[in-house]
Amino acid sequence: MEFDKELDARGLNCPLPILRTKKALSELSSGQVLRVVATDPGAVRDFEAFARQTGNTLLESSEANKEFVFLLRRK
Repeated sequence: MEFDKELDARGLNCPLPILRTKKALSELSSGQVLRVVATDPGAVRDFEAFARQTGNTLLESSEANKEFVFLLRRK
């Protein structure tokens, strides 16, 4: 899937991936997509909750080689 911006949150622990994601999303226009790569295992739950609470759409969540990839569409 195509994305407009990418955020590398590898090596960061909660709450930093979410805080950096919030900042990155604020720099995008409505409808644009942010791709986030994280290594914190808790990020899966965190990003699901973040999407619910903020109204942004979690388009995709996947894991490969202990890295988690999230695609979020800004509301």
